[in-house]
Amino acid sequence: MKGIVFDGNELRVRDGLEVRDPGAGEVAVRITNSGVCRSDLSVMSGTIPFPTPVVLGHEGAGIVEAVGPGVTHVEPGAHVVLSTLGSCGTCAHCDRGRPTMCRATFGHRPTPFTLDGVPHYAFANISSFAEVTVVKATQAVPIPKEVPLASACLIGCGVLTGAGAVLNRARVEAGESAVVVGVGGIGLNSIQALRLVGADPIIAVDANPAKETLARQFGATHFVDASEGRVTEAVKDLTDDGADWVFECVGSKPVLEEAIRYLGWSGSLVILGVPRAGNPIEFLPEEIFLDKSILGCRYGASRPQRDIPRYAELYLSGRFMLDELITQVYPMDSIQTVLDDMEAGRLARGVLDFGVVQGGAS
Repeated sequence: MKGIVFDGNELRVRDGLEVRDPGAGEVAVRITNSGVCRSDLSVMSGTIPFPTPVVLGHEGAGIVEAVGPGVTHVEPGAHVVLSTLGSCGTCAHCDRGRPTMCRATFGHRPTPFTLDGVPHYAFANISSFAEVTVVKATQAVPIPKEVPLASACLIGCGVLTGAGAVLNRARVEAGESAVVVGVGGIGLNSIQALRLVGADPIIAVDANPAKETLARQFGATHFVDASEGRVTEAVKDLTDDGADWVFECVGSKPVLEEAIRYLGWSGSLVILGVPRAGNPIEFLPEEIFLDKSILGCRYGASRPQRDIPRYAELYLSGRFMLDELITQVYPMDSIQTVLDDMEAGRLARGVLDFGVVQGGAS
């Protein structure tokens, strides 16, 4: 089979990749579609340290091909969205409904793939840039077959992270003011979750003025062009001298340091972007005086078994946008074009199509 492999120096589409059969508590999934997220690019740049060779991709959806012993919640033919959380389901954090804090989801580096006899790592416990992958059964969450898999794949990262930050981590209330910095896949989902809960105003900030139309389509009430400067002043003018919530979706040291200044009294900054490892963020203590907070947010504080079906149902009821997140669908062999378009700021999300017909391979 084919897979998109990063060997530490070069990204290539390789044929001849093999994946082991699913073991106990595992499923094999034939990937139909995968979103291309900046985290995949961050592995190649070194922003996210990860061992190589690795099969990339972590925002996938597909069709269950086989199940291992003990798996009962899905069967071959089921449509599933993949979650990066291989939680244990038995620890204190899982028992409290906080699987993002499960220790079993940290540091796991499985090597289910081989290529030319060499073991290859699975990125984020998934590797959705392979035609078939093997994951823990808890990572394969069934969805209604009415949801197009090209759209559904985006739930697995961009939606869970962006919308989850608003709904689960921040628990924004109606009427609270919010700023979303970075109108990409994560930011757009934060914006539409803010729209769902009735936040007002919802201020989108991006250095690319072409993002304004999309930001407003997803629910932004205002747009601030960061390339013109004076973002802090604009935010304070549009709010009561500062926002209740700021969601930083870029992962840039200078952007994070400026975003703290957008906060009003008792406001909170939620960090969703991933800065380069070891890169400190600096701010003056007085900038978080008056009960301001800085919050980390892993994977939108999501509970995938609950949240993925929830977003799928919201989509089917017309209350949550997925199709509109897709800027373009690309064949698997065009991965470099996707990355180039992403770097140029031309995409909300690019999605890879693996040429699978529902019910089997083409």
